[in-house]
Amino acid sequence: MKALEVAKYVVTKCKKEECPISNLQLQKILYYIQHDFLKKNNKPLFDDDFEAWKFGPVVPSVYYEYSYLGALKIYEEYDNYDKIIQNLGDNISLIDSTVCKKRNMDPWTLVSETHAKGKAWDIIFKDGAGFGDVIPKQQIKDNAF
Repeated sequence: MKALEVAKYVVTKCKKEECPISNLQLQKILYYIQHDFLKKNNKPLFDDDFEAWKFGPVVPSVYYEYSYLGALKIYEEYDNYDKIIQNLGDNISLIDSTVCKKRNMDPWTLVSETHAKGKAWDIIFKDGAGFGDVIPKQQIKDNAF
């Protein structure tokens, strides 16, 4: 599965429930979803890698899909939402739980959480020296927050 498919589900869910999120929030929510899924299933939900960027972990393909919005909320609603739900199958409850816990949080609080000293993003980012480097999935599973 691709991260963009999960992102489209999250964006549509948030829009339908009148709680749209920004690209920054989406990136952090995807990171939490991937972490939670790795912990529960010992495998990733989606294959895409997170990279260590200035404001935290980012899936570049998802970032660029919504980058035209800057910090604005994403009001997209995808027609293939039901198909995405089918593709996500039994994983919906884990995703929904994470989305509902995190979508109302201030984006900068989410950034702070993902920037914790000695954790996955911090280790890879290395005060900017590791900008753009991949955060290994095992690091996300074991040491994300």
